[in-house]
Amino acid sequence: MEQSRKKFLKHFLIGATTVPLIMEACKKDTITTTDGTTTTTTTTTGTTTGSCTVTPSETAGPFPTITPSSLVRSDIRLDRTGVALTIKITITNKNSSCAALSGALVDIWHCDKDGLYSEYGGTSMQTTDYTAVHFLRGRQTTDTNGLVTFTSIFPGWYQSRATHIHVHIYNAAGTSLLVTQIAFPEASDSAVVTVNASTANGYTKGMTGYTYNAADSVFTDDTTGAEIATVTGSIAAGYVLAKTINVAA
Repeated sequence: MEQSRKKFLKHFLIGATTVPLIMEACKKDTITTTDGTTTTTTTTTGTTTGSCTVTPSETAGPFPTITPSSLVRSDIRLDRTGVALTIKITITNKNSSCAALSGALVDIWHCDKDGLYSEYGGTSMQTTDYTAVHFLRGRQTTDTNGLVTFTSIFPGWYQSRATHIHVHIYNAAGTSLLVTQIAFPEASDSAVVTVNASTANGYTKGMTGYTYNAADSVFTDDTTGAEIATVTGSIAAGYVLAKTINVAA
């Protein structure tokens, strides 16, 4: 009888230990990224899988870079002045469990503090003629972390558009993967409000007549905030913009 009791206790204890381990192995952890997408990590097989949504595509706008391959550089300021802005863009591949996409070509362009673009002008859309210059445009190749970094100035704004940055992403062979735009947070204490009040740095428009993201024809359909970047910093130290863009490569 005593031997049978010991055998029962042995099997009971083994079972009591094994069940929590099995339950633990079946758990899933969910992490919400800053872009509002969701990544799910499953531990049942000991591997990690990710899921994300491709960043919305947007128009290249009326002022796309004419010859981007000739503008390989990280400092895109040239002669433009304004509040310092470091732009950090990470590219991930939806078709590879949202892993970082290295070797991708990333072109960016945006207006200066006065809302004007290089490579264009002399027309009713932009009377100031900047057709012969190439400021605030550049191309970089993503590193092993899918990251590119640009040194720039904080963009100004112009009628009917919120503050934004244009992005065009290609694979290493030069095939277009996505054209999109990056929006900025616009809370009352945001960098957009602070910078546009900085007349000492040449931002003279303020926020009078400004078109907010919710009324911008490009960003009105972004109900999840997938196109809004994270912006940190100050006027004195400069700002850092960080944005992850998901493509299907």
